[in-house]
Amino acid sequence: MKLSLNHFSIRTLDLAATKNFYVSLLGLEDGPRPEFPFPGHWLYQGPTDIYTNAAVHIIGIDREDSAGLNNYLGDRADSQLKGSGALDHVAFFATDLAGMLDRLSKMGIEARRRDVPGLGLHQLFLDDPNGIVVELNYSFDEKQALDALTSVG
Repeated sequence: MKLSLNHFSIRTLDLAATKNFYVSLLGLEDGPRPEFPFPGHWLYQGPTDIYTNAAVHIIGIDREDSAGLNNYLGDRADSQLKGSGALDHVAFFATDLAGMLDRLSKMGIEARRRDVPGLGLHQLFLDDPNGIVVELNYSFDEKQALDALTSVG
């Protein structure tokens, strides 16, 4: 058997803020989504005409009419809609550490920065609007190049 990760889904009470986080900050692209009986967005990393590129599925909760969502995916209590819970975090490999740090600063988002011993990775940990932890992994070479630039200036 061969497996590959297809996507992760976020059930949210704030559809707009969640979409904005993943599109504006991480650069995913809003694209086609099946006509489900509940609001949402599919966010793509790569061409939007290939549905398997939809890495993040955002599921909106319509408080006025939740029957479509409840019938399709089941009901969840509001208390279950915050944070990563047992799923500690989701992670992406990324490039352009300097650009990301600039976007984070402009958006007023604080990242927790870490270096992974022995792997040559520099990590940023962020919280999305739902409290889900998102990890961005950068080559340690990018961090060193950025550190060299900031120590010169």
